[in-house]
Amino acid sequence: MRKIFLFVLTVVVDSVAAQSTTEVLTIENCRQMALEHNKEIKATAHAYEYANFTAKSYKGNFLPNIYASGTGLYSNADGAFNTSVGYLPTLVADATGSLIQDGGYAYFPGMDMSYEVGAVLVGGVTVEQPLYMGGKINAAYKMALIGKDIAYQQQVLTATEVIEKTDEAYALVVKATEMKKVAETYNELLQELMKTVESAHKHGLKPRNDVLKVQVKLNDSELSMKKADNALRLAKMNLCHYIGKPVNSDIEIVSDVSTLTSSTPLPLDNSSELDCLRSTAAFNFQLSTDYDVSNRPEYAMLDKQVELAYQQVKINRSELLPQVGVSASYNYVYGGEVNNSTLFDRGMFSALLNVNIPLFHFGERKHKVNAAKAKLLQAQMEQQDKNEQMVLELAQATNNLEEAFLERDIAERSLVQAEENMRVSRSHYNAGMETISDHLEAQTLWQQAYETKVDATYKLHLAHVAYQKASGNLYRGE
Repeated sequence: MRKIFLFVLTVVVDSVAAQSTTEVLTIENCRQMALEHNKEIKATAHAYEYANFTAKSYKGNFLPNIYASGTGLYSNADGAFNTSVGYLPTLVADATGSLIQDGGYAYFPGMDMSYEVGAVLVGGVTVEQPLYMGGKINAAYKMALIGKDIAYQQQVLTATEVIEKTDEAYALVVKATEMKKVAETYNELLQELMKTVESAHKHGLKPRNDVLKVQVKLNDSELSMKKADNALRLAKMNLCHYIGKPVNSDIEIVSDVSTLTSSTPLPLDNSSELDCLRSTAAFNFQLSTDYDVSNRPEYAMLDKQVELAYQQVKINRSELLPQVGVSASYNYVYGGEVNNSTLFDRGMFSALLNVNIPLFHFGERKHKVNAAKAKLLQAQMEQQDKNEQMVLELAQATNNLEEAFLERDIAERSLVQAEENMRVSRSHYNAGMETISDHLEAQTLWQQAYETKVDATYKLHLAHVAYQKASGNLYRGE
C-alpha cells in the first residue's frame, strides 16, 4: 500500500512539474518573439543605423571645416657673411633723373653677420567654408536622407514578411489542434457506437458483421488520431522555429474550439486574443475596392528610388556649375637665428577666396547628366510597372478573401447539415430502419464536413493575412 501511494504521488508531482514548464503563447507573443529572433530584421536594423549615421555625416558638409596643423623643423645648418671697412662713392641725380657720381665718398663701417637654422616651429588654424558648390552638398544630403527612409521601409517590409510567416505558423498550430479534436471526437462517437452495437449483438438484435464494420472504422480512427497528434507536434516545432525557440520546446497556444472555427479571420492588430469581426457585413466592410497600395513599404521604397535618381541628376549637373569656397588661416612661426637673435617670432593671418568655373571637358560631364536623367526615367518606369503589379496583387488578394469567406460559410452550413444527417441516421439505425454501413457513412460525412470547416477557416485566415499584406496593413512599423 505504501509503494502504491508513493507511485501515485510521484506521478502527480511529475505531471504538475511538466505543466509548470509548458509555455502558453498568444499570437502577439509569437509575433514579438519572431521579430526579435529573425536575423534578417537584425541585419536591416544595422542597415538603418548605417544610413542614419551616413545622413548625419553628410549634414556636416553644410558647416565649416576647422583644423589645426603644425610643422617642426630642426637643422644644424649655419654660416656667416663678413665685409671689410671701406668708402663708397656717393651718387646724385642729374637733370634727366640719372644717377651720377658727385665726387664724394661715404664711410662704410663693414658688416659681420652669422646665422643658424636650429629649430623652426610653424603652427596654425585654418577654417574652410564652401559657399556654392552647384547644389552638390544639398543634393548629397537629400540622397542620404532618402537612403535612410529606404532602409526604414526595408525594415518594415522584412518585419511584414516575418509576421506573415509567423501568423501562418501559429494558425497551423490552431488548425492541427482542432483537427486533433475532430479525430478524437470521431473516435469517441465510434466507441460509443461500438458499445451500442456490441450490446445489441449480445442480445441477438444485430449481426456480428455490424460489430466488425464498426471495428474497422475504429481502427482507422485510431490511425487518424495518431496522424493528427504527429501533425500537431510538427506544427508546434515549426512555430518554435519561427519564434526562435528550440524546436522541441514544450509550448501551448491560446486556442479553443472557437478560435479557428469562428465566423471571422484573425485580427489585423496585435490583439492578445484571436477575436475577429462579428458579422459578415462587418467583415466585408474592411474589403477595399479602391485597391490603394500606398501603405505598402514597397510602394514607399519605389517612390524613394525615383527621388534618389532625381537627386543624382542634380549632383551630376553641379559639376557643370561654378564652385565657390573661402578659407581663412592664422599661422605662427618661431625659429631661426641671425647674430644670436631669433629671426621669426610672429603670427600671420591670411584669407583665400577660390572660384572654380568649368569651361570645357569634351562632353564628359554633360554626358554624365544625360546618363543620370536616363536612370531617372528608368526608375519612373519601374515604379509605374511595379505599382500596377501591386494593385493587381491586392485585387487578387481581395478576390481570394471573398472566396475564402464564402467557402468557410458554405462549410459551416454543410457541417450543420451533416450533424443533422448523422442524428437522423443514428435514430434510424437504432430503430432498425438503416444499415450500419449507412450510419457509418453518415458519421464519416460529418467528420469530413468538420475537417472541411476547419480547413476552410484556416484558409480564410491565410487569405486575410495575404490581403492585409497586399494592402499594407499587416505591419506599419513603430
